[in-house]
Amino acid sequence: MLSRRAAISTWVERGSWVLILSFTLFGCSRQQGAKEGDAGFVQRAAAGGVAEVRLGQLAQERGTSVAVKDFGAQMVADHTEAGNKLQIVARQINLPLPAEMSPEGRSLYAKLSNLRGTAFDQVYATAMVDDHEADVADFEKEASQGQVSQVRQFASESLPTLKGHLDKARELQKTVMAAATYAR
Repeated sequence: MLSRRAAISTWVERGSWVLILSFTLFGCSRQQGAKEGDAGFVQRAAAGGVAEVRLGQLAQERGTSVAVKDFGAQMVADHTEAGNKLQIVARQINLPLPAEMSPEGRSLYAKLSNLRGTAFDQVYATAMVDDHEADVADFEKEASQGQVSQVRQFASESLPTLKGHLDKARELQKTVMAAATYAR
């Protein structure tokens, strides 16, 4: 049988190992969580990009105003380019990308598919403002807090374009709403 002193020493040694193991596992779990956060960002960015392209194509087909059609064309071009860059990043970090829109993107697409005329223009413009506000916030967070350098760089390099889209979407929304007011 161990002496009290030996028992306490053994308990402390085991306790220390448990404590060290706990901190090690917690650190790994935090690191894994950070990487999962980056992976989640990549998945959201890819699905969002697919949605922007599909919605932009729809805007070119169904939009009434030239401004909506032009904005849609810009979304197709810019988000196709960003999607190509994101594919390169995803390959570098061995992460598969979704080829489809998110459920939210599919829902918006279905809603817009049933609209025509100024109703389409208004809903599309408002959705683009809302979407780009959320995108800018998400990309800013990734650019400042991302753990994977390639993903963080992609977010940082994409921000000026997204901020430009947000500014243009806000202008589009004002134009479309003003035109709808005058049409009444």
